[in-house]
Amino acid sequence: MSMTTMGPRSRMPNPLPFVPEMAEVAGGLHKVLRNGAIPLTTVHLLQLRAGQILGSTYFTIRETRNLREAGEPEERITAVATWRDATCFTDAERVALQLTEAVLTPNPSGERVPDSLYARASACYDAKALWTLVMAIAHIGFFAPAALIAKPIPGMPPGQNYTD
Repeated sequence: MSMTTMGPRSRMPNPLPFVPEMAEVAGGLHKVLRNGAIPLTTVHLLQLRAGQILGSTYFTIRETRNLREAGEPEERITAVATWRDATCFTDAERVALQLTEAVLTPNPSGERVPDSLYARASACYDAKALWTLVMAIAHIGFFAPAALIAKPIPGMPPGQNYTD
């Protein structure tokens, strides 16, 4: 059968029946992201940028939807890909986007997160907020292999985004 006849499919089935421990780890990460230390909008912006960098349709669709549901204007959502030139982001959001890019982009000629970037981040965020930001990036790192290998169905909610 063709893809259009069957609808979108994931490459792999839902992981939870096979590795139920994953739910506990994911639940802990989700709890940290909602601890109030940084705005959820910042989390969604950096995770959208991470999805773009990783080439993950699943992440980009999910985070675009999250930002729209949070009431973010299309200008800000669209500008995430070119955030360096966009004027619609705060300094704290810019640092979050820059940290995300630094962590996810190889730098064969030097350190990915230089002291100067860390200094800018620590000027925008206190220790709890900075750790929350680190965990928001780690969240993407945790789920990136699943998104890229198992290819959950874009646009479907968690738990319904895998073909059984």
